[in-house]
Amino acid sequence: NKSRESHISTQTSDGFLLGLQRVSSGIINLGVEKAPPGGDAWFMDSPNQSLGFILADRGFDVWVGNMRGTKWSHGHSSLSDGDKEFWDWSWQEMALYDLEAMLAYISSKTNSKVFVVGHSQGTIMSLAAFTQPDIVNMVEAAALLSPISYLDHITSKFVLNLVNFHLDEALSLLGIHQLNLKSNILTNIIEMACDGGRVDCSDMLAAITVIRKGTFAKYDYGTLKNVLQYGQSKPPAFDLGLIPESLPIWMAYGGND
Repeated sequence: NKSRESHISTQTSDGFLLGLQRVSSGIINLGVEKAPPGGDAWFMDSPNQSLGFILADRGFDVWVGNMRGTKWSHGHSSLSDGDKEFWDWSWQEMALYDLEAMLAYISSKTNSKVFVVGHSQGTIMSLAAFTQPDIVNMVEAAALLSPISYLDHITSKFVLNLVNFHLDEALSLLGIHQLNLKSNILTNIIEMACDGGRVDCSDMLAAITVIRKGTFAKYDYGTLKNVLQYGQSKPPAFDLGLIPESLPIWMAYGGND
């Protein structure tokens, strides 16, 4: 028998309130995190094909994290989702603030380090977070599915068309901060994939920048704001060499990923 709980983690240092679900049948602690559409993506298949249920059935204490902007997170302490500032973040903030807050919450409740499972964007967040000593010290080991960091080798024609079209620059110039993926045209096609409803443009723009520039770095605000934000004209890179060699990391990918 599995017990189920729902929690709100302590808010992130920049004020976002994150949802955590727990599916527990054992004493081993496992943090499972995934980027949009939300943590329910770990349970969409049948119980014997959904990783969240599979791990719980095998005795893990499964915690499912929901990042900012997803339907199972709980908004912001002072901003509404209609505010421009609410959407002013990328996977960088999810790595350095959201993952840290969730790991700290789980560790405080279980008095244990956490096994982290990440998928797709959840892996780039994890790798960036693991370069930070205060975060990686809460992690026992990690399993990364379809891992990504550097993206300049991507071959998807659809994604490359977005990059070559300079979609990031176009959206920025138009002042568009979020996209409604459940428009009339797309609703019937990608209802499940876009169940969260909206995508943060800053997050998407950061991914496009990573592809175009071939770097694994913090958000590029432009020369002037980079100097104000980072003290240098270019955003600093995440140094994967800072991830402790003692941290066990298992990675897996499909041949057509």
